[in-house]
Amino acid sequence: MKTYGLIGYPLGHSFSKKYFTEKYEKENIEGCQYELFELDHIEKLAQLLDEKDLNGLNVTIPYKEQVLPFLDRLDPASAGKIGAANVIKFEKDGTLTGYNSDYYGFRSSLEKFLPHTNFKALVLGTGGASKAVKVALEDMGIPFISVSRKASKDSISYDDVTEDIYKEHSLVVNTTPLGMHPKEGIAPQLPYHATTENHYFYDLVYNPAETEFMKQGITNGGHAKNGLEMLIGQAEASWEIWNK
Repeated sequence: MKTYGLIGYPLGHSFSKKYFTEKYEKENIEGCQYELFELDHIEKLAQLLDEKDLNGLNVTIPYKEQVLPFLDRLDPASAGKIGAANVIKFEKDGTLTGYNSDYYGFRSSLEKFLPHTNFKALVLGTGGASKAVKVALEDMGIPFISVSRKASKDSISYDDVTEDIYKEHSLVVNTTPLGMHPKEGIAPQLPYHATTENHYFYDLVYNPAETEFMKQGITNGGHAKNGLEMLIGQAEASWEIWNK
């Protein structure tokens, strides 16, 4: 039996086990199972690797960056360029290679959502997922500003997002877990009242299907999309990486 799985903390929100289990059934893929491995500390990954006979892992919040020291190499075209990994491939020689399929899932989904690429963007959050988003935006020619709780040399704070900045940056991408089940009804603090029909809100959160962030955007006249399509895209890319 080949065992694939997901590491992260917490994992109550995850759709991965259901998705892959159904995929195996629908596509008549035999001898495979997908499990959730909730690790409250990344150091417990070493124990998991010793105890389990694994064939591939996905990595989610908050370990996409913290997992890097456990890997033997990074795929230069994805995880190496982005600086975060959400896919671990177990090589035949016993070594581990990190990949990033978030990039492919996000870019494909965003291209379907936007009417054009003549946008400036606000990227909310500075975690591992945001890194894949930023590289995708760079490759699409969309300039962006990073927004975090505290301003730094690489980002501004939410308090720094003036109405003028908000109006000028009409693509807003939420890479934070704010509003994710079970803590629904919470949204990043932005001047949503200044939203126009030219604003597009992309939330990497997919549970609930319509987050408070999305509701604020839609209620004020904008357009919104959740991260389910991105999630499916990155999951399928993960499967291809594990089996190539």
